[in-house]
Amino acid sequence: MQPKRSMIIGSIPKLSAKWATIVMPFILSCLMSGIISLINMLRNLGWIDGFITLWFHNWMISWVFAFPIVLILLPMVRKLVDIP
Repeated sequence: MQPKRSMIIGSIPKLSAKWATIVMPFILSCLMSGIISLINMLRNLGWIDGFITLWFHNWMISWVFAFPIVLILLPMVRKLVDIP
């Protein structure tokens, strides 16, 4: 009998550890670039017509840079804090 897999929410299984090197930076870069671009746009432009469309466009541009940067820097940070 196989052991029961851990679930995230409901019947969605957790990903195996082998995916952590890609999935964790992907989620982290999405969240951080989205939040930072949202805050910067609100501070600089305020809530304007077409804000969501403009924010999404800027978020995608930010994420195109953020994801590869996180992939490059994460191994260095792991060595700095002694995480294998």
